[in-house]
Amino acid sequence: MITFKLTFLLSKVYFTVVLHLINFYLFNFDVYCWKNNKITQILVLKSVEIFRYVQVTGVVGRAELLSSIFLLAAFLAYTKSKGADHSIVWTPIISTVLLVAVATLCKEQGITVIGICCIYEVFVAQGFTLPMLIDTLLQVLRGKDGFPYAILQTLLKLIVLIISTLLLVIVRVQVIQSQLPVFTRFDNPAAVSSTPTRQLTFNYLLPVNTWLLLNPSELCCDWTMGTIPLVESLLDPRNLATVVFYAMLSLLAYHSLWYGHSSSKIVMMALSLIVLPFIPASNLFFPVGFVVAERVLYVPSMGFCVLVAHGFKLLSQRGGLKKTSWLLMGVLLTTHAVKTFNRNWDWESEYTLFTSALKVNRNNAKLWNNVGHALENQNSYERALRYFLQATRVQPVNEASLNLCGLYMDLCGVIKANVLMINDKSGNDFAPHWELLLKMNKPSEAKDAYIRALELDHTNADLWYNLAIVNIEMKDPSEALRNFNRALDLNPRHKLALFNSALLMQESGEAKFRPEANRRFLTYVKEEPDDANGYFNLGMLAMDANKNEEAERWMREAIQLQPGFRSALFNLALLYSQSQRELDALPVLEELLQYHPEHVKGLILKGDILMNHRKDTRGAKACFERILNMDPSNVQAKHNLCVVYFEERELQRAERCLVETLAMAPHEEYIRRHLAIVRNKMAAMSAAGQPIAPTEDGSKLDKQQEQQQQDKEEEEARGVASGAVDGARKEKNLRKSSPKESISSQGHGKSKKLDDKRTKSKSTKEIKDIEKKRAAALKRLEEIERILSSD
Repeated sequence: MITFKLTFLLSKVYFTVVLHLINFYLFNFDVYCWKNNKITQILVLKSVEIFRYVQVTGVVGRAELLSSIFLLAAFLAYTKSKGADHSIVWTPIISTVLLVAVATLCKEQGITVIGICCIYEVFVAQGFTLPMLIDTLLQVLRGKDGFPYAILQTLLKLIVLIISTLLLVIVRVQVIQSQLPVFTRFDNPAAVSSTPTRQLTFNYLLPVNTWLLLNPSELCCDWTMGTIPLVESLLDPRNLATVVFYAMLSLLAYHSLWYGHSSSKIVMMALSLIVLPFIPASNLFFPVGFVVAERVLYVPSMGFCVLVAHGFKLLSQRGGLKKTSWLLMGVLLTTHAVKTFNRNWDWESEYTLFTSALKVNRNNAKLWNNVGHALENQNSYERALRYFLQATRVQPVNEASLNLCGLYMDLCGVIKANVLMINDKSGNDFAPHWELLLKMNKPSEAKDAYIRALELDHTNADLWYNLAIVNIEMKDPSEALRNFNRALDLNPRHKLALFNSALLMQESGEAKFRPEANRRFLTYVKEEPDDANGYFNLGMLAMDANKNEEAERWMREAIQLQPGFRSALFNLALLYSQSQRELDALPVLEELLQYHPEHVKGLILKGDILMNHRKDTRGAKACFERILNMDPSNVQAKHNLCVVYFEERELQRAERCLVETLAMAPHEEYIRRHLAIVRNKMAAMSAAGQPIAPTEDGSKLDKQQEQQQQDKEEEEARGVASGAVDGARKEKNLRKSSPKESISSQGHGKSKKLDDKRTKSKSTKEIKDIEKKRAAALKRLEEIERILSSD
């Protein structure tokens, strides 16, 4: 396995090393190769060979790799468009157009091969130089001579290529609906800078990319944000690099355009491979979503290799420089091979990738932020916090930088700002941070961070929402509700604020909040019609208000949207039970237990209904025994099983069962009392010489026990049902997301299964009802005790 891994890593040679290796194979190319159109074939074959070994660790460049392959294939096809008698061969041209379309579908820069084909046709296939073209054009304009037949053929081929290019451009424009992507200052700071900063910076990026081709020693997975500081003045010394770059480019262009020898043609094709495919990523004509991206240099690096190979050939042919040139080439290949091997280990994990990038670039806040995420995923919160704070020092926040909420949270020092991920076309990925300080038991620091952020932008609804979440974690629901309301004042359709504020009102148990909570839940389900949690909580509100028909309708809606919705199924069964529709509750409980077979309270409610309403002691016993198999310490299930034994008139077994139950819960008076009743009954029957068998009194005990148990179960189940909201709040507060992904902006994503718990707070009326039931049960118990005593 280790041998395979090492072999695999060695085969994944970094593209720069392999592209420099191509130099060696190009050394022996002679002029005749160009004349016979062989060099293009060799170039393409060697380039395809490159792609077999090209660095594939950075899978983000797959689109560029595919586009490059089809670009080269299109170029190779076009070189066969000239027949032996200098006629036009249309099949290769048609193939070229189709391959260009495929290359463009892979990546937009694929369309630039049309320009490469045009340059090849004019300056290589037809052998023109720029002075020759100018002289021919002047003669035609003066009327001295018409267009030669060869030129007409060339024009026809070029017209076909240009028209196909225009059609592809039109299709592309239609796809993007005539709108360029919108990028932010964090993606490409120069794009939103003023003149002359924008122009100076974009031109400076050209020598930066050239240096990456010449010396790829400092490679970085992300060049956005502050990686390359803006060139804001003409006096910036970096402008010298721009001047040198344009001077060298001008010299090479002059050499290739003005002379017709083989060297000029090699330089011409090399420049066309370097310049034309890079134009779409150059920022010179329209902004792109990055500052520098190494993946866009795949095709330009091929032309660069041709230049290096040609230059090495010229040097090696000079006697005094031959040994020196070979020595330099050996050093180049060795150093790049070592760099390639080491670079592969940088891609072992997110942590190693981003830390390797920080070695190259420490001015990119996004890299510090991403290292923090990697550490956070490893539960190394203290170290993660240090990286997040460093990100804020590298890139301070101001009013102009609030257009990316996730980044805003990180750079303001706001850790875990309940922001899920921003995945837009600019490629910014800022994962959630708002839980980090809370996980570190530092809610007050999280609160202070939000307050500082709000000082910068108090009109940001998401900040108020996230502050409210921290208030909930700090057990301050009144302040949380105030902050939720502030978020809704700024954005009345803020989905997360609507849901969580309504949930908070519902949990308060105060009747005065119910109408507003109901209104907010209704608004939420209009915004999120496919979220079953909204309908479930509407049903819970209706249950609180004793609107049983409405509650049933909302619960059914939630279950229809989310089959197996645990809390909705249980509370619907509970609703039927409380409405004296116990038999209607049984199918709902069956469905609940089908999805959640270990649902203890569902089993208890089912056993209670089977015993007290269906008189199915066997089914009830199965429910309680099932609970005890899962949890032998469950007092409620154990006691109910004892009641089943009494119902089946197995008094001795019921006595043993109650003794065991009392040992489990020695402070429960009702168990002790029921044990005394069973024993008194057994003693009375023994004194009368009767076998221990069921009697009328036993029947009355059973009825009393049934009623008492039903009252207890009803109270317990009511508390359980109402707890579903508490579970919902817990799930929702850690929720879906915050504003940058629609419901990334306001909460997209499915919540986890909710616990069957709800707040234990009950209204005064509910408490009084429970006390009445308890008093009635005690009264019946006393009557049974008197009857037993008389016996």
